[in-house]
Amino acid sequence: MEFAAFAERAEAMAAEDGDLATVGLVAESLTAAGDDLGIVARFLRGAVFPGWDGRKLSVGPSLCHEALARAAGANVTADDVETRLAETGEIGAVAAGLDLGGQTGLSAFGGGTGGGDLTVREVYDDLVAVAEATGDGSESVRLDTLFGLFTRASPTEAKYLARLVLGEMRLGVGGGALRDATAEAFLDAAVTTPADEREEDDRTAELIGLVERALQVTNDHGRVAELARDEGEPGLRDVSLAVGRPVRSMLAQAGTVSDALDAWETAAVETKFDGARVQIHYEDAAHDDDTADAETGPVSIYSRNMEDVTAALPELVEHVRDHATPPAIIDGEAVAVDDDSEPLPFQEILRRFRRKYDVDRMREEVRVELRAFDCLHADGDDLLDAPLTERHDRLHETLEAGVSELLVSADAEAIESFEADALEAGHEGVMLKRPDSTYSPGDRGKDWLKRKPDVETLDLVVTGAEWGEGRRAELFGTFEVAVRVGDDYATVGKVATGISDEELADLTDRLEPHVTTESGQTVTFAPEVVFEVGYEEIQTSPTYDSGYALRFPRFLAVREDKPPADADDLTRVRRLAGDE
Repeated sequence: MEFAAFAERAEAMAAEDGDLATVGLVAESLTAAGDDLGIVARFLRGAVFPGWDGRKLSVGPSLCHEALARAAGANVTADDVETRLAETGEIGAVAAGLDLGGQTGLSAFGGGTGGGDLTVREVYDDLVAVAEATGDGSESVRLDTLFGLFTRASPTEAKYLARLVLGEMRLGVGGGALRDATAEAFLDAAVTTPADEREEDDRTAELIGLVERALQVTNDHGRVAELARDEGEPGLRDVSLAVGRPVRSMLAQAGTVSDALDAWETAAVETKFDGARVQIHYEDAAHDDDTADAETGPVSIYSRNMEDVTAALPELVEHVRDHATPPAIIDGEAVAVDDDSEPLPFQEILRRFRRKYDVDRMREEVRVELRAFDCLHADGDDLLDAPLTERHDRLHETLEAGVSELLVSADAEAIESFEADALEAGHEGVMLKRPDSTYSPGDRGKDWLKRKPDVETLDLVVTGAEWGEGRRAELFGTFEVAVRVGDDYATVGKVATGISDEELADLTDRLEPHVTTESGQTVTFAPEVVFEVGYEEIQTSPTYDSGYALRFPRFLAVREDKPPADADDLTRVRRLAGDE
């Protein structure tokens, strides 16, 4: 597919307000994609790689602005791009308004054609090269490659190329729309009514459910679209989990013991550990000394955000190799503990999580143990559709040590006693789960409830900051934090307390590459980092666009294990404020 054709179709989607019409436009794009179907499906979601793929473009706003400036000519600087961005508020509009394509150079790949000859495949291949550039000179490679793409782009192509590079397609194409469009394009599903109006036994709902299931198992919109087109329903029904390919974690809502027992009569109760979510994949090669890697072998560990954190957690690798039977996919928590295996605060596990350097030294300072609570695959069997209690039995068969206790009870007093013991032991609280619930990757339904003590915190996306003053003039001093509202974010407050000078320096280094606009002392960020924030009270307020304000907010930690898409939403703020 020509990239110009992709951009034209994207333009039509961005201009469409109706959900059903958008689904139709996406379906048309998928059917027209030909051999580029998998790439097109991912591009429409603002992604270059499948959700399970750990590769990242490592292109922040600053690098994108520099590439655009170079492609626009000697009279345009990155500062000019940022000024235009402040005026327009959107990088695609800035890219479309620049006079690109007139530059030449070693990386101009065609010497400034100004659009018309780019293909979707070429864009993908160049973005793969951007993602795979490492080591000395890698930033220059990324810059040169982006410069080359922009010099070949027409205004409309540049608009969607810039958005794609920064993961901000702004098409109104969510995962549900792409799912429904896949069913419409390749399974003859008649997507003519909104999802909440479809009957459960409707044929369309069945086909959409089949696509949804395949997405949960593969975590790849492109692969599912290809399966639907090439193999139809049989191919989608046959797709299975793959050890070594992470899936999204099943999530929980806040709830109470009464909520659980009223809904299910009997609840499965587990300790809620104050750790970092991990998904552990253990392949069959574990006992083959000729193929096992000296460090990790066939064990891979992924964060809640599906990033590979294997190297940062060598003791979990050792634990699994010593105590588990492959093949297996295990869900659990990495918990920091003291010398008596008693839990340490969440901030301690963050000192280890995703760490790339000095792992051996940090291992001596912060011990980590596994607390496993679910099993998605064991001995060749996918267990997503098995009841929770059966999955827990298989977990015990698969893992000899480190398995969380599971209490199944209809007795509120017994459950409250279990919770009291968990709190006394230093844990966060308890999880309440429907005993016969299946495992739905990425789902935050009502089958899992998290019960914490009365003190609540919020996980909020950092969307802006103000530079400090005096000795902190080179550091960000106050951070604007926001909740999710659909695919956007609404501010609920500013956080300036609870942060040490050392933490401010670390946060400034982390966030500065994500600056999108700057005006005086104030900057805005692309949504990349999540803070755990404590507060005294939530009040209604006209000051912030969420309609709420946190009273005495304080920084607790960076949620290393959470992407912005999993931050708290406005519904939870309303509930905590007592408005729902």
